Amino acid sequence: MSRLLTVAFTVLVLSLPTLAVAQGKIAVVDLQEAILQTDLAQKRLTDIRNEADYKADKAEFDRLKGEFDGIVEKFQKDAAVMSQEQQVAARQKLATKQADLEHVAGKLKKAEQSAGQALLQEMAPKVQEVLREIIAAEGIGLLLQRNSVIHAEPSYIVTGKVTDKLNQLPAK
Repeated sequence: MSRLLTVAFTVLVLSLPTLAVAQGKIAVVDLQEAILQTDLAQKRLTDIRNEADYKADKAEFDRLKGEFDGIVEKFQKDAAVMSQEQQVAARQKLATKQADLEHVAGKLKKAEQSAGQALLQEMAPKVQEVLREIIAAEGIGLLLQRNSVIHAEPSYIVTGKVTDKLNQLPAK
């Protein structure tokens, strides 16, 4: 009886790799990255960055960043000789500049994100088509979204392949 269990266990262990291959391989994809790395996405992002409103906000951000950095540098240099009131005033000025910077940075980020979201929705059908092709061509039995995976060796990641196939699709 014990010998029969040993033989059965050995057969089972030896057949597990075969079963895994029969079921297909595992792969990981970051769909958002795949889409946002496409030529079309890069062109749209460039278009957004070339709009007058975006350029004005970017110039404002750069100006505020320069002022903020100047205030920080001056504060670090002069903090030892500043009175308590001067230090409080400098910290308040820093906090105000930082709040302004964050507001403008938020506007820039929102403009890019809204363009990205529109692109994600527009390209969803194409992505599904490309995913089906890659799954079939590579024999993928399990495809996981990157944000739900703790670790994946680069050989498991198919994000670049998705981007490449999306770039090969004809523009509509």
